Amino acid sequence: MTKPKLPKTIQGIRLPAEWEPHRATHLAFPFNKQDWPGKFIPVLWAFIEIVRHLAPHEKIHLAVEDDAARRRAERMCKDAGIETGVLEFHIASLDRGWMRDISPFFIMDPRGRLSAVKYRFNGWAKYDNHTRDERWSGEIAGALKLPLHPAIHKGRPVVLEGGAVDTNGCGDLLTTEECLLDKTCQVRNPGFSRQDYEAVFRKHLGIRNVLWLGAGITGDDTHGHIDDICRFVTPTTVVLCRETNPKDINYPVLEENRERLEGLRLHGGQPLTVIDLPMPSPLFFRGFRLPASYANFYIANNTVLVPTLTMQRTTGPWEYWLNCFPTGTWRESTPWTWYGDLARCTACRTRSR
Repeated sequence: MTKPKLPKTIQGIRLPAEWEPHRATHLAFPFNKQDWPGKFIPVLWAFIEIVRHLAPHEKIHLAVEDDAARRRAERMCKDAGIETGVLEFHIASLDRGWMRDISPFFIMDPRGRLSAVKYRFNGWAKYDNHTRDERWSGEIAGALKLPLHPAIHKGRPVVLEGGAVDTNGCGDLLTTEECLLDKTCQVRNPGFSRQDYEAVFRKHLGIRNVLWLGAGITGDDTHGHIDDICRFVTPTTVVLCRETNPKDINYPVLEENRERLEGLRLHGGQPLTVIDLPMPSPLFFRGFRLPASYANFYIANNTVLVPTLTMQRTTGPWEYWLNCFPTGTWRESTPWTWYGDLARCTACRTRSR
């Protein structure tokens, strides 16, 4: 992968892109069986597969509920042939442990020093059992001995999940109006306008330009997270989910997002290159349409973890990954739908591919 030139953004801080070299990936060993109805044991082994793919390339900070969970995770990793020396365990009582959403945002100053920004987590403004997840930002920042800066705007803490935004590391940020601006459903920050969010992103993340899409796909209980529909893969390129069936419920939403992107520009005035990412065939569980998408991938050091869902390895979205991530970048896969939110990277100035 070609390394982009990484500018120092306004305010002297910068939110790195996911593809930049980083020290470690943060994961939480699954424990909430309600999040995986009828599939908890298979999910544990799918999780271990994620660890197996990451372990050769970087350190893993692994949150576990207690000592019993730590021992179980160690035993399963050893059974899978994983070198457990790359694991650093953190005993943490969490509610769900979706690390992309509950972790702090890791930013860099002009001298390359790392610090963390804490946004409030309120269970996607939907679930009451979120108070233990809310504490995770402070706990992990303390464990890593990083300065922690609370995001405050208009005198109150700002609610934001990592999956609600995506950045190219060069001052541009993607998000959706459905997630952040809806005034009646799953409201994160009552009364906040587009201008309020842009001010928050500018002050606390060094963002110069916010690219607003409309809504997310159906079935997404986060109410419009960007990481399920559109992602940066280079400083000037995004992949955008595209539904080709006009009768599918996601078709008009994704077409509107495509039209919006065609009219948007990066902060330097450049147009975006948009790569189509096909939607998988609809997936249902107990009659409920799942928010299945190939966009919920995770870029680690030398490795890209991609949900396989309904695709065949020799066709479909694999062609798009080959275009997005050049030869020499590892590509691994897992059959599970929502694993992308399990991961959260920590950017580091000293690590290179």
